[in-house]
Amino acid sequence: MGQIRLDKLLADAGYGTRSQVRQLVRKKQVTVNGEPAKGAEQKIDVDEDQVQCMGRPVFYAEYEYYMLNKPAGVVSAVTDSRDKTVVELIEERQRRDLFPVGRLDKDTEGLLLITNDGILANRLLAPGRHVDKTYYAEVDGPVTQMDVRLFAEGLDIGEEKRTLPARLVIEESGRELSKVWLTITEGKFHQVKRMFQAVGRRVLFLKRLSMGTLTLDPELKPGEYRKLTDPELLELKRQGR
Repeated sequence: MGQIRLDKLLADAGYGTRSQVRQLVRKKQVTVNGEPAKGAEQKIDVDEDQVQCMGRPVFYAEYEYYMLNKPAGVVSAVTDSRDKTVVELIEERQRRDLFPVGRLDKDTEGLLLITNDGILANRLLAPGRHVDKTYYAEVDGPVTQMDVRLFAEGLDIGEEKRTLPARLVIEESGRELSKVWLTITEGKFHQVKRMFQAVGRRVLFLKRLSMGTLTLDPELKPGEYRKLTDPELLELKRQGR
């Protein structure tokens, strides 16, 4: 990785702003290889030097990647004045610049990638990429084979262009409730809900199960998260090329 300024290392690791971590250095709260830091501008070899802040080891991570099973009631944002955010759920994060890749509505559950890798995020979210996103949904009333055909043809959801073809699979269709799987390749605002609204149905429950090559770990309960495995990250980066 090479060398990095001490104040940047500490700020990126979540110990405060540049000015705040400089205060920690001045107060002798930071050591490098067992000795008090010489100054906030001191260059640190992140592969060799051992840094501690207030007695705790400081580890540098250039990028972090987390799979989150987003619970309902939490917003897909970095900060929010009223509600808890998905980034706040990642308690063990080392980076302070994490953000969600894309958005899930406040009442929607499921897979969300949390990272600070802006290049990968832009590639996955680019409109021309058409990355598959699969959802499980429960809707009021019956869903029919006619709906399957309409979704495959593209729907008018009140925008200039119709939605791109989507794959709708009916698991169970009932008079009061239907259970379906839906795969779309876009990320329009409230898209899944608006698509069902276009065929006279209302979404009662929505959960994202996959995005591209990344599939939600069934072991993760709502609100739980884990770091991506090396194979998961490799496949995701391949897709984002």
